Amino acid sequence: MSSAQQKPIASGRHRPQGVGTGSTKNGHPMDITRRVLVVGGGIAGLAAALRLTHAGAQVTVVEQAPEFAEIGAGLQLGPNATRLLDAWGLLDGVKATAVVPRALVLRDVHTDTLLARQDLGDRFVERYGGRYLVTHRTDLHTVLLDAARVAGVELVPGTSIDEVIHADDRVVGLATDGRKFAAAALVAADGLHSRQRARLIGDEPQPSGYVAYRGTVPIDEVPGAHGLDEVVCWVGPGCHIVRYPLRGGRLLNQVAVFYAPRAAAERAVDGDPAEIAKAFAMAHPDVLAGLEYVGTEKCWPLADRLPTERWVDRRTLLIGDAAHPMFQYLAQGACQALEDADALGDVVAATQPWDGDGWHDALVEVARRRAPRAARVQTTARTFGEICHVEGIGAALRDAHLRAREGDWFDQLDWLYLARDEQENPVTNRELASADAALSER
Repeated sequence: MSSAQQKPIASGRHRPQGVGTGSTKNGHPMDITRRVLVVGGGIAGLAAALRLTHAGAQVTVVEQAPEFAEIGAGLQLGPNATRLLDAWGLLDGVKATAVVPRALVLRDVHTDTLLARQDLGDRFVERYGGRYLVTHRTDLHTVLLDAARVAGVELVPGTSIDEVIHADDRVVGLATDGRKFAAAALVAADGLHSRQRARLIGDEPQPSGYVAYRGTVPIDEVPGAHGLDEVVCWVGPGCHIVRYPLRGGRLLNQVAVFYAPRAAAERAVDGDPAEIAKAFAMAHPDVLAGLEYVGTEKCWPLADRLPTERWVDRRTLLIGDAAHPMFQYLAQGACQALEDADALGDVVAATQPWDGDGWHDALVEVARRRAPRAARVQTTARTFGEICHVEGIGAALRDAHLRAREGDWFDQLDWLYLARDEQENPVTNRELASADAALSER
């Protein structure tokens, strides 16, 4: 059924050299003031490592898994992410296996009726300066991993950081096996269940009560799916289904989400074919036909956290899901992680924080730039999920509002997809105010 679990990517193992002040790399002393330890080798961690290296830092990435690999299925990359990948010289590598969808489509799960459509063609690209892509999570991770390796990032798999010690001029990560990783700064990219966030903030993930069943299969195996060139989301009471092609249209990615409360879990839990069948028993026959090809052995309880402004503690910075875990309803998890990495690289390149309190000040500046926007994406994703899953009269009002609109949805998307400098001009600010008003009316 599902091919979401891919063969691990070779890690290019390196033994850690960042231990203490007398460390060497390739026989040469290393400057502790330029050393950065990145905890977590997923998309956020590798992107941050790459940008830091290009800014002049010497980076070690530690990953608790035995290999650097990404588990999952499809993900969506809005133009706010593809612009960055293009600027980093990585977009062509991503596009080699990605799909450029023709439109984003919202449909009714009961009737398959069209509710809303956003064309992703030339007008969209001209407005936002980048394409909308869908890709396999493993494929994006591979591009970032290869680029990090070429850039000279030190990759250390099979390493879990249990404790972090701050000193006046450094931070030391203590691994489970006793190894010590000394650096001038630490970037925590260790996900929703981040140990570093637990130390800094002490909050807990917020379970939504929803679960996701997901998987990828050859597209030709699914009736009616061949030739699909859109990202389609069917919405209904307490449920939705997303479907889109991957890898040149050869694979179909599907995610079925519905309300089925679970106890808090750090990873996938056992699935139940009967509960997914019950949740979508009312779905249109064409939707049901595709559901038969969603993997049911495992499911993922969905959770986020409340936004926080506390991304920094002395020489430690949270990024990605460690800083702003969010629901998938805006398809922005990976995109916001890439924005974090870009801001981090820009600040370090501009400030060259090699002396004194430079690193702390630089990390604070990254948080200042990124925390408000990430919080807005988090909270809007929650709101959009509620809109998708509303029942009864709320669903009727939602559908009437969506059908009353014609053409594009740029006024709703500008705040998310426009470049930062474009968002700061007066015309765009008026558009953002209009979009906020429209959201508040829903």
